[in-house]
Amino acid sequence: MQKIKIGISTCLLGEKVRYDGEHKLDRYITDTLGHYFEWVPVCPEVEYGLPVPRESMHLIGDPASPRIVTVKTGVDHTEGMKEWAGDKLRQLEREDLCGFIFKSKSPSSGLSGIKVYTPSGMLRNRGTGIFGGAFMRYFPLIPVIDNGRLHNPTLRENFIEQVFLYKRWKEFLKNGIKIRDLIAFHTNLKLLILSHSPKHYSTLGKLVAQAKKYRPDVLYSEYIRILMEGVRILATIKKNTNVLLHIAGYFKKQLTLEDKRELLEVIEQYHKGYIPLIVPIVLINHYLRKLDESYLKNQFYLNPHPVELMLRNHV
Repeated sequence: MQKIKIGISTCLLGEKVRYDGEHKLDRYITDTLGHYFEWVPVCPEVEYGLPVPRESMHLIGDPASPRIVTVKTGVDHTEGMKEWAGDKLRQLEREDLCGFIFKSKSPSSGLSGIKVYTPSGMLRNRGTGIFGGAFMRYFPLIPVIDNGRLHNPTLRENFIEQVFLYKRWKEFLKNGIKIRDLIAFHTNLKLLILSHSPKHYSTLGKLVAQAKKYRPDVLYSEYIRILMEGVRILATIKKNTNVLLHIAGYFKKQLTLEDKRELLEVIEQYHKGYIPLIVPIVLINHYLRKLDESYLKNQFYLNPHPVELMLRNHV
């Protein structure tokens, strides 16, 4: 499998680029995700031109549009950092990124919850890092997470699922885009979308059904916008259970009474929180290998990312 390009804060790869001359190597990122992702490292502060080591910085002023200033000497790097960020984002357009992992709590790279102070040094509120915020505005569809949230099993599974889905969309666009192809693409995503947001499932269904009413460029841009918005909503045990029961309905005439009872029991155990999602998924995939059910075999929901990552073993 060709590795998927992912942007990443350089320090998370073990490079000593932080203000104190150290790194924040994350072994899960390098040793596990590194088998599937090709890293595109970015260090805003060093690439902007600051040395290693350097004086630490923090955010001050309006949380909606903060300034980045050195802590002791009060040097304001906001305009220079924003100018660099604009150039960097245009460069990253050529990298074909399918995701970005940012350093948490960083005034330059953080995605959210970054401390914003008053000019006098009092904690005012929390906001977004200069580059992290600029990236999300420039690439609103690309999945993002910080290294802190990456170690939450639910948020990690959601992020990596988004990455593989966005990669699949990019591959779809490369192969030529006709309405019948979009219908097939959407059909294979139905259960995945339903597990995240029934509302978005309904909206996308209506959009595809009325596809001929739209100009192609409008249709595809609206489809991917709604799709990525929907899958950012976390799947829950309740929503996954509804999808699993929906799948079980496809087997009602093909499985033996004993097999149907086993499947429903496993789904109920998952619903009660006794077992992780991977257990009913493995059982369903086992039945699919024996049965000719093409609709389910093509559902991205059943294999959204490599099983070796074991993401559904913990949700």
